[in-house]
Amino acid sequence: MASWNLWHGCHKISAGCAHCYVYRIDERHGRDSSVVAKTGDFNLPIRKNRTGEYKIKPGETLYTCFTSDFLLEDADEWREEAWSMIKTRSDVAFFFITKRIDRLSLCLPPDWGDGYDNVHICCTVENQDRADYRLPIFINAPIKKKSIICEPLLEKIDLSPYLGPWIDGVTVGGESGEDARACDYDWVLELRRQCVIFNVPFHFKQTGAKFLKEGKLYRVKRQFQFQQARRAGIEFYPKSRP
Repeated sequence: MASWNLWHGCHKISAGCAHCYVYRIDERHGRDSSVVAKTGDFNLPIRKNRTGEYKIKPGETLYTCFTSDFLLEDADEWREEAWSMIKTRSDVAFFFITKRIDRLSLCLPPDWGDGYDNVHICCTVENQDRADYRLPIFINAPIKKKSIICEPLLEKIDLSPYLGPWIDGVTVGGESGEDARACDYDWVLELRRQCVIFNVPFHFKQTGAKFLKEGKLYRVKRQFQFQQARRAGIEFYPKSRP
C-alpha cells in the first residue's frame, strides 16, 4: 500500500470533521491545517528511477489525498495536472475519499465519460443528514468504482435507499483521538444488516476510541482499535454479485 498526498490541508465542513486526525497531527507540529499547499510528492505517480522505470510499480494502489480532500476548492488550480498523471498511470489504481461529492461535476477532466477504470471514489457519510445529502449525488455520479465510508460513525444511519450493485462496499469505523465521540456497536450491526440484505460488501474497520456495546462504554487504545474490530468477526463479502 502506498500513499499519495499531493496537497495538504483542508477545511472542516461537517460534523465528521470536528476532531479530524489531520488537524490533530498538524497541531502537534505547529502547522495550520487550514492552509492548503502542494506537497513535495505532487508528481509521485510519474517519478522514475535511474533505469527509467516508474517508482510506483504497475498494479499498485495509491491511497490518494488522505491529508486533504481531492475535490477541495483550494486545489482547483492543481487538479488538471493531477488528473493527467492519473490518466498516464492507467496501470495504477487511485483510491480517494471525499466529503465534497457535490463538487465532483465541477472537478472532472473533459474525457472522464462514465469514469476512469483506475479510479475508485469513496463518499463519506457520518450521520443521516450527510447520507441523505451526499448519497443521492454519489449514486448518480459517473464513477465506475464507488464505496461508502461511514467514519466516524456518529449515529444510526439508514443506507438502504442508496445500496445496490452500484456500490462496491461499505466501510464503518468509530472516531479516534482523546475527544472522540462514542460509536455504538448497534449502529455498526445495523449497517451490516442493511449490507447483507442488499448483497453489498461490509467492512468494520475500527472501533474508535470510545466504543459502546450492550450499554457499556469501552475506552479503546489506538493500537487496539483495528484489532478489536477484526475480532468482532462481522465482515461480509458476498460470494457473487450482479
